[in-house]
Amino acid sequence: MDAFRIDGQRAVVTGGGSGLGLGIAKVFVEAGAEVFIIGRNEEKLREAQQQLGEHCQYRAFDVTKLDEIPQLVKEIGTVDILVNCAGVHLKKWALDVTDEEFLSVLNVHVMSVFALSREFAKLMVAQGRGSIVLISSMTAIMGMEQVVAYTTAKSAILGLQRSLVAELSPKGIRVNTIAPGWIDTPMFHKATDNDPQRKANILRRIPMKSFGQPEDIGYAALYLSSPAGSYVNGVFLPVDAGASEAF
Repeated sequence: MDAFRIDGQRAVVTGGGSGLGLGIAKVFVEAGAEVFIIGRNEEKLREAQQQLGEHCQYRAFDVTKLDEIPQLVKEIGTVDILVNCAGVHLKKWALDVTDEEFLSVLNVHVMSVFALSREFAKLMVAQGRGSIVLISSMTAIMGMEQVVAYTTAKSAILGLQRSLVAELSPKGIRVNTIAPGWIDTPMFHKATDNDPQRKANILRRIPMKSFGQPEDIGYAALYLSSPAGSYVNGVFLPVDAGASEAF
């Protein structure tokens, strides 16, 4: 299965200290990549690095510091794969969300994703190849309560993908998006542990009647970034056990 190997490739995974990002980083390391994880919590990053081993490095960095992103990218250098996985959660009714709260979610999920993709893509263009994976959400497909800022941000990812595909593909860079379903992560538990009815409603919605694991998203990201996915470009890929197709 050499087509799924990424031996010697350099990958950056934001939000790599826990949850989906850690699952993606783990799969990438197992597939042979040198992985650079980025996040705000240095303690979590250090624990993740120890878990992932010598083929993983980390950098504590707040991706909302947009003016510092070019320098960060310069220090890391050229990579073959970028996965934009950093995220925050805001569970609040739309009528109660302030402008500041709304903007803070957009800064993490849209502005930083664009800035990081732009800066790393400049280096990818110079080497004539690269893979950028964006992380959207089921909220880009279906309306859900109390996640208006998150929904808006994750829907914007699709527009960002379309433009990047149009501009970067001729330069050898593929851009694809994963829409994770309900995955067993700390963010998911934060949203549902104190709301058992919501959790039960979600589980009822999933045809396979189970929540996913972070590695499920990792394997999807690996496919999109590996030689096996070399002709896959501009895809919006739900990894959701069929939740987006069933009622």
